[in-house]
Amino acid sequence: MFDFLEGYDLLGAFWVTVQLTLLSAAGSLVWGTLLAAMRVGPVPLMRGFGTVYVNVVRNIPLTVIILFASLGLSQTLNINLGAQPFDTINFRLAVLGLVAYTSAFVCEAIRSGINTVPVGQAEAARALGLSFTQVLTLVVLPQAFRSVVGPLTNVLIALTKNTTVAAAIGVAEAALLMKKMIENEAELLLISAVFAFGFVCLTLPTGLILGWVGKKVAVKR
Repeated sequence: MFDFLEGYDLLGAFWVTVQLTLLSAAGSLVWGTLLAAMRVGPVPLMRGFGTVYVNVVRNIPLTVIILFASLGLSQTLNINLGAQPFDTINFRLAVLGLVAYTSAFVCEAIRSGINTVPVGQAEAARALGLSFTQVLTLVVLPQAFRSVVGPLTNVLIALTKNTTVAAAIGVAEAALLMKKMIENEAELLLISAVFAFGFVCLTLPTGLILGWVGKKVAVKR
């Protein structure tokens, strides 16, 4: 029944998907946190940059961002992120595009968590002589992260599915292999079912585990 899978590296394709997800998630968390800090910061220029970045990037299709990373950065500006092989260059550019896009949603999730922290806590910290950076990193963000595990889980699940867009620039992840198999084999429904099951296996445990973690670490108000 599943003879059509012979000769295809199904696990390898999904492993590339996992790598794209993990690397992009780490980068998005860092950049998204910095953007959130800019948006709630006291410097007008940084607040403006964060606001413009989030509102612009969220409204650009991910496919456009990924294609710009490949055609604009690599082929036009010769920015290859220190890589030489074609596959490695496109993989890194796909991670860059996913980080640029996903961090806008991470920023808004974290900002919503920051808004749940009582203002009195920040004012008390400032009264003790702490700087804005210290208040943010020592008082506000630890509580904000605990309150947004759920929203960040949704962003991570969306990111896992969004990695399929990397197939547009030739990254050998699951969606590219699926396209190749559909072109070569006469088993459209079975191929679709196999890849759908693969993504369910990636996203469903993630949602269940992080949902449980979110309940355990939630801040009691």
